[in-house]
Amino acid sequence: MAKVLVLYYSAYGHIETMAKAVAEGARGAGADVTIKRVPELVPEEVAKASHYKLDQEAPIATVEELADYDAIIVGAGTRFGTVASQMRNFWDQTGGLWAQGKLVGKIGSAFTSTATQHGGQESTILGFLPTFLHQGMVVAGLPYSFQGQSGVEAVKGGSPYGASTITDGDGSRQPSEVELDGARYQGDYVAKLAAKLSA
Repeated sequence: MAKVLVLYYSAYGHIETMAKAVAEGARGAGADVTIKRVPELVPEEVAKASHYKLDQEAPIATVEELADYDAIIVGAGTRFGTVASQMRNFWDQTGGLWAQGKLVGKIGSAFTSTATQHGGQESTILGFLPTFLHQGMVVAGLPYSFQGQSGVEAVKGGSPYGASTITDGDGSRQPSEVELDGARYQGDYVAKLAAKLSA
């Protein structure tokens, strides 16, 4: 049974919702799944004033535990076309794991959210992939076998690089069913790959 970590950062709850869908997909594929989040860097009074979602259930991850998993699926919203600093800060502390080759051969995958359709979903995921590659990880995305990412019948996230959702500028739009399906598919896909590699 593959061990999969869904590691996320979510300021307003959209990525938290997507992370749960990713985990659901991975569990459906038979994986042992853990959901954790990275630490918040914003002072609590600022987070409260900015209406951050502060009641998230997932425990805080440690850098050292990343080595315990066969696959790590990372989720974070975009900030000006790149991953949120909370996630970046967490991975910037993985030098010790890199030096020991602790993540070599594990699967890395990513998902994201943006306020608008063209707000940096692809650049955020693509910008994070070098981190996986520097760690010697095997990168997995969201293949076009998930057909929900195709078509123009609705506004939706998702690309071959990973699942995504669109939140609107005020955060009022929640992940759609097709976006959650994409997240589940990605979790399932990564879990099955991890099971093959770990065997």
